[in-house]
Amino acid sequence: MKEKIIEKSIDLFGQNGFTETSIQDIVEALGVTKGTFYYYFKSKEELLMEIHLRYIDDLLISQEEIVNQVTTQEQKLFEMVYMLMKHIEGHGQSARVFFREMQHLNEVHLEDIFKKSDEFKENIKRVIDKGIETGEFRKDLHSNIITLAILGAVNWSYHWFNPKGELNEKAVSKIYIDLMLNGLKAK
Repeated sequence: MKEKIIEKSIDLFGQNGFTETSIQDIVEALGVTKGTFYYYFKSKEELLMEIHLRYIDDLLISQEEIVNQVTTQEQKLFEMVYMLMKHIEGHGQSARVFFREMQHLNEVHLEDIFKKSDEFKENIKRVIDKGIETGEFRKDLHSNIITLAILGAVNWSYHWFNPKGELNEKAVSKIYIDLMLNGLKAK
C-alpha cells in the first residue's frame, strides 16, 4: 500500500501540484481511509520527502554504476546525460515533482536533498576535470560552469521532452553532448 500511495501521489502532485493536492484527494483516488495514509506517513511533507529521496537516490546509484563501468570521460558524460534523459522519460511525473515541488520541503529536508544533489553535481564535475586532465577535453574549460550548464539543460527538459516526439532520449542526449563538447562553431 505504501508504494501505491507514493505512485498515486506522484501522479496527483505532478498533475495538480503539491499544495493543490490534499491527503483526502490521495486517499479518495486510492479508495482507502486517511488512517491508511497516516499508517505510512506522518504528513504530506514526509511523503514528498520520500518521493524526493527516491528520485535522487536512484540517480546517484545509476551515476555510480556509470562512473565505475565506463572507461572514457566523454563516454561517462554521455551516459550520465542519457541516464538523466531516460529517467525523465521513464519517470516524467517524478522529475516534475522533484524539481517543481522541492520548495515545499522544510529546511532540514531541503538540506538532505541539496547534499545529495551536490554529490550528483560533483560527480559530473569530477568527470569533466578528469577529462581536462587526461586531454579528452579542452584545458581552458571551467568545469563548474560546464557542469551547471549540462545539468541546467538536462534538468529543464522535463518541461518539454516528449519521448514519443521526433527525437528519443538517446538522440537528445547525443545532441546535448555534441553541443557541450564541440559547441556551435564550425571547424
